[in-house]
Amino acid sequence: MESRVLSRATTATTISSLRRSPRENHQNVSFISLKPIGAVGEGGNVIWGRQLRPALLLESSNAPAGLFAGKKEILRPILATASSPAEGSDSAGEAAPVGFFDRYPALVTGFFFFMWYFLNVIFNILNKRIYNYFPYPYFVSVIHLLVGVVYCLVSWAVGLPKRAPIDSKLLKLLIPVAVCHALGHVTSNVSFAAVAVSFTHTIKALEPFFNAAASQFILGQQLPLTLWLSLAPVVIGVSMASLTELSFNWTGFISAMISNISFTYRSIYSKKAMTDMDSTNIYAYISIIALFVCIPPAIIVEGPQLIKHGLSDAISKVGMVKFISDLFWVGMFYHLYNQLATNTLERVAPLTHAVGNVLKRVFVIGFSILAFGNKISTQTGIGTVIAIAGVAAYSYIKAQMEEEKRQMKAA
Repeated sequence: MESRVLSRATTATTISSLRRSPRENHQNVSFISLKPIGAVGEGGNVIWGRQLRPALLLESSNAPAGLFAGKKEILRPILATASSPAEGSDSAGEAAPVGFFDRYPALVTGFFFFMWYFLNVIFNILNKRIYNYFPYPYFVSVIHLLVGVVYCLVSWAVGLPKRAPIDSKLLKLLIPVAVCHALGHVTSNVSFAAVAVSFTHTIKALEPFFNAAASQFILGQQLPLTLWLSLAPVVIGVSMASLTELSFNWTGFISAMISNISFTYRSIYSKKAMTDMDSTNIYAYISIIALFVCIPPAIIVEGPQLIKHGLSDAISKVGMVKFISDLFWVGMFYHLYNQLATNTLERVAPLTHAVGNVLKRVFVIGFSILAFGNKISTQTGIGTVIAIAGVAAYSYIKAQMEEEKRQMKAA
């Protein structure tokens, strides 16, 4: 009862102090500034250059401390009264519990990177093993996307995550992205089926070169000389590796190059299709569209052979159960590693993600050589190392440029 009287008295005093003359109140006016939280450098959520779920932080300006003294005295009793617990409560002064993910963000981010690498390596190994007894990359590409789409539909059905609505305008923007995604995915699998996994990933290290060329000659963006110079080791290294690659054939080489071009255009269209929708839903919609794009070529190119002997040969070699389980798990690993790559990008700065992407390619090349016992020449090994080093240099310079642009815009 005594605390209630004090509270009412304090409130009355506060109200009377607020009813001062305009001149008196003018001395207690303070200014605040708004600062966005979640920028790239602070681990904010970003997809295709856009920040997701921004919050606002109120922070005081650099005004003299005397201007805030009166204001703090006014607000303190009000806040104490408003936030005071009910009579008899034992939770006074207790802070809200902090969850594990908020308490250890670096550990969570490290787990994301580990799972991204792990799933990517498993996907590449299992994918190649399937091609060793079932060399139909168009059909397998459809299975990759089909399993991912079913996974997305089930996730939407249970509300994890909640499906974000899509309108005709966003659909039109995502269709070019999905078409390029589908073409790049199919041609990558054609290359995986034709040559060693390590060689395909070495060729795909040229993707930054195509990105730079598209930025310079299609988008009209002037790139610094240092960025172009960092690409020279990539071109030289891929050339060295290709000349002495034991599994080399033109189908695998040309398919990997087409994949590079396709993913470059996917990046261009992605910038035009920037949206505030979360990355999980965006990737789900892209997968659905890409699935419909991949089905017709698979039927036309491989349909007759599959019906005639392709499916029966695979089942006779490994059995029905293993054949179906291999296709299911390779599709699941494909979807999950791509989803984790996108989610990891949301948690880190572009530079960290770029370096992580380079290391991922090193892991895939190394583990694929160990898993399949691929013999590589000394020149191929040296060329691969040079190409990866060039990609690392390019990724570092490119990420630094993006960070400088972001800081200039923030200023």
